[in-house]
Amino acid sequence: MLSLCFAVVSASSLTAKPMKVYILSGQSNMEGHAKISSFDHIGMDPGTVPLLKEMRGKNGSPTVLDDVWITYRTGKAEDKPGVGKLTAGFGSRRVSTEAGEKIGPEFTFGIYTRKLVNEPILIIKTAWGGKSINTDFRPPSAGPYEFNEKQLETFKKQGKDLAALKAAKVEATGYYYRMMMDHVKAVLADPGKVHPDYNAKDGYEIAGFVWFQGWNDMVDSGTYPNRGQAGGYDQYSEVMAHFIRDVRKDLDAPKLPFVIGVMGAGGPTDLYGKNQQRYKGTHQGFRDAMAAPASMPEFKGNVTAVLTEKYWDPELDAVDQKRSQVRAKEKELKKEGLSKKALSDAMEKFSADLYTARDLELLKGITNADYHYKGSAKIMAGIGKAFAEAVYELGK
Repeated sequence: MLSLCFAVVSASSLTAKPMKVYILSGQSNMEGHAKISSFDHIGMDPGTVPLLKEMRGKNGSPTVLDDVWITYRTGKAEDKPGVGKLTAGFGSRRVSTEAGEKIGPEFTFGIYTRKLVNEPILIIKTAWGGKSINTDFRPPSAGPYEFNEKQLETFKKQGKDLAALKAAKVEATGYYYRMMMDHVKAVLADPGKVHPDYNAKDGYEIAGFVWFQGWNDMVDSGTYPNRGQAGGYDQYSEVMAHFIRDVRKDLDAPKLPFVIGVMGAGGPTDLYGKNQQRYKGTHQGFRDAMAAPASMPEFKGNVTAVLTEKYWDPELDAVDQKRSQVRAKEKELKKEGLSKKALSDAMEKFSADLYTARDLELLKGITNADYHYKGSAKIMAGIGKAFAEAVYELGK
């Protein structure tokens, strides 16, 4: 009996593997603005019905993963991080610990990573909306932010205090990079405080890093004065490469699998409609710059770019355009000075003639703006799944 027990323990120790740690970081779309109320829309597409089944339990409530834990840092530096078993609700919040009604890519990232690996899983998420990599997340090796000639000329014409502007920039530069790294290192100093199944004897492995950011850099005409021209966003590529190197250095993980989630709000630029054409060149130029580090020789085989535009939903776009027509019609009728009842009756008829029954259901799948991927759980879930698969492939 004793020898049998000894044999079992020995076999267990031989197969023991370190806990897998995944770091997810970025700005508002890594936070995630897809409300749980938009889950039903996922089931309207036969192609994503299997995705919804993974995201919901048999009772219709969001899935809870008992062996996948997450710690989420957002809000101010003094705020406590949110911690718990992975489920829906770890999306955008004012502070880390408040109750959440949204998801980001972390939810399906954890669900599908769990399908791919057998070890306990810990997700460390750090995300803050409205942040750039040129300043807020600027990595140490990129050096200080330098105002370009066009910026300096503009400041001079505006009579701005250049010394004060430079001082403010120095203070802001790298602040969120440091907050991110401080939280990651604090968690890794004692992973058992977050994940109850952590075994110190087995240790942990930092198995992947996912970066999902970009909007603030894309619209920053000051930092990127030639953004509408070829090479206008080259500086983003350069800083992104520094970011990857510094993350790996600071975490002592020289070949850490790294995924760049390429900004894709609006969908593929080749499919842009008439009203989007003026943005096409700028958006595509930025996306190319984001993806560029994955093609650098030094990152071959351990950095990849995921084109999130692939998970955009054109059917949501179509119904959103109808909603814009409704708003325009209401604005038009208000100018005619109609009574409240007359206006209400006219709008009810206009909407009834315009929307199909399916349209009305589709509208429930839109809970935020286009730059937040319409707050669509279907889009965000597809992106999270793609991140999980990309990290896993790099790890192999």
